[in-house]
Amino acid sequence: MARRFLITGTSPRVGKTTIGCALGFAMRARGLRVGVMKPVDTLDSQDAQALALAVGSTMPMDLICPYRYAATPASADAPDLTHISKCFNKIAAQSDVVIVEGSDLIDFADIAATLDLELILIVGNRPGYADAAMLMIQRCETRGLKITGYILCDCDPTPAVNAASLQQIKVPYLGRMRHREPLARTIVEKLI
Repeated sequence: MARRFLITGTSPRVGKTTIGCALGFAMRARGLRVGVMKPVDTLDSQDAQALALAVGSTMPMDLICPYRYAATPASADAPDLTHISKCFNKIAAQSDVVIVEGSDLIDFADIAATLDLELILIVGNRPGYADAAMLMIQRCETRGLKITGYILCDCDPTPAVNAASLQQIKVPYLGRMRHREPLARTIVEKLI
């Protein structure tokens, strides 16, 4: 069975798409068939296209990103998890690994539970990041979700990291993506 990851973050704009593209590209370069998905997104976003391009996907965009909205959907227009699951299964059937990027437009925990995904938590290297990470981890534990680990992502040129804060985060540390630098090989190797 394919490895199945959900990339989610501690807040918006922490590097989910950048890391998803880098992971997908690196895995494809190692000979794996990589499927990607961003189940829900906005009309003006290019995240799904970036993911598809990074892994050389030829799958239709309505399979990779079945729901696109101009704004946050009303409850009557909420994405159907059954439809998302069908799209995901088509992608997974042709892949050795699938990378799904979360969105603020749908609950990451619902997606992870429905699709049985391992979580990769992207922790934005900003003030308060350890507290934000611990809140996400507690939420995952409450839902019984598996967290593979976290990646500390330098969102800005001047990161806020301190070693004591990192020790508070009680899930495996996969590595750090520094501002405007490539993803470390060791991160990819931990996930293959």
